[in-house]
Amino acid sequence: MITISSEPNETNGYLAAHVNRLIASLRHWTGRNLVGVDLPAVEQARQLFLAPFVVLSHNQTSDPILNYANLAGLRLFELGWDELTCLPSRRTAEPVHQNERERLLEAVTRQGYIDNYRGIRVSKTGRRFFIEQATVWNLFDENGVTCGQAATFSEWRYLD
Repeated sequence: MITISSEPNETNGYLAAHVNRLIASLRHWTGRNLVGVDLPAVEQARQLFLAPFVVLSHNQTSDPILNYANLAGLRLFELGWDELTCLPSRRTAEPVHQNERERLLEAVTRQGYIDNYRGIRVSKTGRRFFIEQATVWNLFDENGVTCGQAATFSEWRYLD
């Protein structure tokens, strides 16, 4: 299990080991890449952290906790790193939308990934936004064991 304790930065290699897991898992399920594949691992991690699209992941506990967001994700959800890494991922959806979110994650667990997901999410301050064309996928570790889920999207619009 990779422990992620501080925001991605130059000192910690932008969490290259976790980003490699995100990249490899997405490529496995979809054949797509989040960043250039010919780059060194730390440069891939830096580019992903600074990318203009959102990437988030959570762990595999019974009430999954967010364990990664790139800068776009931190800003959209209005979270600092310390807040992010102790937040149950269910809290990114309003209570009224949590059943829908749960059905999505169950489908991802069964199928490996889902493309073109749409849904309403909420930031820490309660700002609501609609995401479109999201890809959500299962993460696996170096032994092929499922260890969480991740999402990426580049389209959202604020609802209030």
